[in-house]
Amino acid sequence: MQLLSFVLIYPFLWVVSLLPFRLLYALSDVMYVFLYRVFGYRKQTVMANLKLVFPNKSDAELKRIAKKFYHHLCDMILEAIKSMNIRILDMKERFKFTNIELINDLEKRNKSIAMMCAHYGSWEWIFILQAYTSHKTFAIYKRLNNKYFDAMVRKIRARYDSYLITTKEAVKVLTENKEKGLLTINGFVADQSPKKHKAFHWNSFMGIEVPMYTGAEMLSKKLDLTVVFFSVKRVKRGFYETTFQTLTETPKDFDDYEITDQFTKLVEKQIYEAPEYYLWTHKRWKHCKE
Repeated sequence: MQLLSFVLIYPFLWVVSLLPFRLLYALSDVMYVFLYRVFGYRKQTVMANLKLVFPNKSDAELKRIAKKFYHHLCDMILEAIKSMNIRILDMKERFKFTNIELINDLEKRNKSIAMMCAHYGSWEWIFILQAYTSHKTFAIYKRLNNKYFDAMVRKIRARYDSYLITTKEAVKVLTENKEKGLLTINGFVADQSPKKHKAFHWNSFMGIEVPMYTGAEMLSKKLDLTVVFFSVKRVKRGFYETTFQTLTETPKDFDDYEITDQFTKLVEKQIYEAPEYYLWTHKRWKHCKE
């Protein structure tokens, strides 16, 4: 069944990836109608999340945010598909770095990096960073259920010399890289919700007490990685700017969970500034204290 699904869907994805951007975003507009208006994909989850974290906003305001979010979600899905065939030059033009010199300086000083971000803006195109640095890039991710689509996603990232490793592989692979003396950038989308029974740390996120994902901080301390946060700003449709911010070059000097809490505050700042670009379909608040 997995192979059949892949064989049936893959040709459509390939055709979509070949579309010029004007047609790609026209398709996104059509996709929005079906995703939001016809099927209402996770609409209850989105509205519940918005009402939870913005209790003072009116229903009309929350609905406006939701509509903008679904437009952005459709764009981002198709941009991820476009990654199958997008030219490097086009990627560089559309996903720019405001202060790439921060990464270049760490490279010159032989510093490996724990790169932390949230499900905000467009994190899918960050792998073009590999074109500006000699760091070997790894991204920690959750394996897809369909092994054929999982292999496809890995292949797309490998096209840009970026490699996906599962959360279960992360400690082993990153430790081996450290022992080999490899210069690496290790990406963590670090605003996930950990399983409740595995939560080591709880704190406020958007005013709600929730468990925090602490894997990035733990590995940074274990392997002495410089911790860098990157934020993504949508400039206009299909164009993004990324800014890096060093949280610390000496993670072992910080108390436990201090780096995680610092990261959380930066994510909150992004969301408050432009909430429509956060991934509201993500069940971030499924575990919360009363």
